Amino acid sequence: MTEGQKWKGTTWGARWMHHSLVGLMRYLPLPGAYLFAAVFVIPFCMLFSHQGYLAQYHFFRRIRKERWPTAFWHTYVNHCRFAQIILDRFYVYAGGRFEFDISNQQVYQQLAEGDGGFVVLSAHVGNYEVAGYALQARDKRFNTLVYGKEAETVMANRERIFEVNNLHMIVVREDMGHLFEMNNVLADGESLSIPADRIFGSNRHYDLSFLGHKAAFPMGPFVLATQHEVPVLTIHVMKTSVKHYRIYIKRLEGGEGSVRERARNLALQYAEQLEEVVMQYPTQWFNYFEFWKDEA
Repeated sequence: MTEGQKWKGTTWGARWMHHSLVGLMRYLPLPGAYLFAAVFVIPFCMLFSHQGYLAQYHFFRRIRKERWPTAFWHTYVNHCRFAQIILDRFYVYAGGRFEFDISNQQVYQQLAEGDGGFVVLSAHVGNYEVAGYALQARDKRFNTLVYGKEAETVMANRERIFEVNNLHMIVVREDMGHLFEMNNVLADGESLSIPADRIFGSNRHYDLSFLGHKAAFPMGPFVLATQHEVPVLTIHVMKTSVKHYRIYIKRLEGGEGSVRERARNLALQYAEQLEEVVMQYPTQWFNYFEFWKDEA
């Protein structure tokens, strides 16, 4: 994995800025915050963050085959949408609420209320974090893997809100201790959420067709679920309007065969499901690095 593909995952800004933003979001209407970001923040970010800007432009230009004016516009819209996602998180930290339409909620509830653990595979599309506020985990603790170097204010607010909903954060650590914790929660019959679209830690991966081009997906999440023989879901939370999200839930099936074969089957299904979501919501694709190996 190249330096540009490493999982950075840190919310930009100093601690005092995050505290101030939480306070502002108690009084500032969301559309006003969106407009301010679109006019005064996003052009600056696009000007000085060339790596992220170019990766998104290449996504629209090369992968989606858009003409350059359309690709440039959609790159700008993508950055605006990402800013909205960040502002929505701080809006929740400030006590705000969103409305959700949940597709296949019964699939999640059956596993959450049943015996045994299960794995949820997420991706860097939409606003997956708010799933923790919409999908309840009353009887079975929901564990989610998070980046350990995230901003202190963000981590503190996540922990405060997650605890109310019986959610627990497993922090990625350099000594790989999080791997033992992940195995333990599944062995204890709890649920585990893992992002499965970025490689971090081990470089072992699958080269899969994704939107017509080869892309690398990490082996780890799929092998882990297969080894524990637990059900696997994908959950994607996509923004549809100012205060509304739609949650897509789908169960994946590993099928028959060896651990290696079943894990690869899960990866193929995951890539197919993610492709459907990205095609429907292309401006909510938030992987700001060159994701594809063979971009034309």
